[in-house]
Amino acid sequence: MEIKVLGPLTAVERGVSVVPSAAKPRQILALLALQADHVVTVPTLMEEIWGEDVPRSAATTLQTYILQLRRKIAVALDGDPLRAAKDVLVTQHGGYLLQIQPGQVDVDEFGQLAASGRAAFDAGDDRAASELLGRALNMWQGPALVDVRVGGVLELEVLRMDEDRMAALERRIDADLRLGRHTEIVPELRVLVARHPMHENYCAQLMTALHRSGNAWRALESYQRLRGTLIDELGMEPSPKLQRLHQAVLSGDPRLDVTAGAVG
Repeated sequence: MEIKVLGPLTAVERGVSVVPSAAKPRQILALLALQADHVVTVPTLMEEIWGEDVPRSAATTLQTYILQLRRKIAVALDGDPLRAAKDVLVTQHGGYLLQIQPGQVDVDEFGQLAASGRAAFDAGDDRAASELLGRALNMWQGPALVDVRVGGVLELEVLRMDEDRMAALERRIDADLRLGRHTEIVPELRVLVARHPMHENYCAQLMTALHRSGNAWRALESYQRLRGTLIDELGMEPSPKLQRLHQAVLSGDPRLDVTAGAVG
């Protein structure tokens, strides 16, 4: 079964979708997919679906949702003599387990590519880092589980995936800066800074790219915009690291022109 969660939820077995249309069974499938080959306990599934307001009929209702998922899987298996739906969606140790082949969930492949890219970056192989991290980021087809209603458990999973994506993106941009691709990445960074007006790392990367592209005044403008937002929204100044970068741009510090990275 191939499952994608980096965007709309898809789960396909033998070319047949097993994603249910009803909201709560979709939640269950998404959670089981993110914990593939691990048992998700009944209390965890109930928490995801109902939060703190678990009805008395929850156990029976949950079993009904599991049955609906197994029916979808059974249709996709189409009478496979070697596997039944209960062999894919397994009842085990007070919970349920989605048993699939390794590497069938896209977020796992993303994690492997991102880890390889991080290792290449740490080793100073910026071309490999940019390529690997770029491939990882290209797997995203929109916000994670964009078409699934998320409860308290899935919300944390989505947050974790989003943070991993942000980390991979920052590292890929750093690799591109070290490769001297400052002019090419300015448009991308402008969009990121507009979407995340208090994100200091994106601002620092944009300032560095603008400075190296011969637009120091725009780099200073970006700093002042972020500083104004931080003061207005949080009553605080930018971090010492960003302030040092600001001073380096002001003074034309030659170290900023070295592709090994910005002054920190």
